[in-house]
Amino acid sequence: MLVGTETSDDAGVYRLRPDLAIVNTVDFFTPIVDDPYIFGQIAAANSLSDVYAMGGEPKTCMNIVCFPKGKMDIEILGEILRGGADKVKESGAVVIGGHSIIDEEIKYGMAVTGIIHPDKIFRNVGVQEGDALILTKPLGTGIISTALKKGKASKESVDTAVQSMITLNAAASKVARKFPVHACSDVTGYGILGHALEMASGSSVTLVIESAKLPLLHRAPRLAEKGYITGGCKRNRDYLQDKITIDKSIREGLVEDAIDPQTSGGLLIAVAKRHAAKLVEELHSAGAKYATEFGYATPLQKPWVRLI
Repeated sequence: MLVGTETSDDAGVYRLRPDLAIVNTVDFFTPIVDDPYIFGQIAAANSLSDVYAMGGEPKTCMNIVCFPKGKMDIEILGEILRGGADKVKESGAVVIGGHSIIDEEIKYGMAVTGIIHPDKIFRNVGVQEGDALILTKPLGTGIISTALKKGKASKESVDTAVQSMITLNAAASKVARKFPVHACSDVTGYGILGHALEMASGSSVTLVIESAKLPLLHRAPRLAEKGYITGGCKRNRDYLQDKITIDKSIREGLVEDAIDPQTSGGLLIAVAKRHAAKLVEELHSAGAKYATEFGYATPLQKPWVRLI
């Protein structure tokens, strides 16, 4: 075993031979949009993301389904599975099976297996002092999804959020593999601050996040200030309160975006400062138009993460 539970990495990695290892991950959740096909796409992209975050290539996927028998049209499930299958096909992997159970609520996701060279694994530890931090997707999916459920999110905000969530991290991961990346993770349920905390504590550095440089979804800060935040956001804030510092001058909506749990979020990449501009340039060329350098690593001085 090369990567297991000893750290907070995105997936497990097991060596098969000197030049080949497998990457294993699993994820599933309840719908965050009304359209079942789009939900299937989002759930698949989210499940595949952990393999990309490790620097691997997904190869096989198995569906995980919870569905309320007799309470919903079975065609809804068909559309969810079709969305997932189409996204897997886009990734170059294949769906080889899965498992379903009867449940009170729809849940969907995948167990994904990928491959990687044992010497080229991205970990979420290893950040070095002076490294630049880069994020490849905008923040705010949890906020937009919450506002959508209340009928308060604009079509532009929803469309932008959906496009971000269904976009695979494949291209961003491929670009990152061309650079000497020191650490990488995908930003999901813990928000950018929570995943930065994992990275900082595992690397014994302090990460400084410049709030004004964070890429954000359309109107996400304003919606957050109107109270459209998730329960996960509140739990993240409670967990982080004694582990990070937040500059009191920062607009509250920006703070909520930094804490907001993400679905199918972007890659958080730590790389030497001298490579940062070129990496961002190539990410933009590969289609990651929101890719932004937004912070840096300093010598350890607790708390682990500072939002300025």
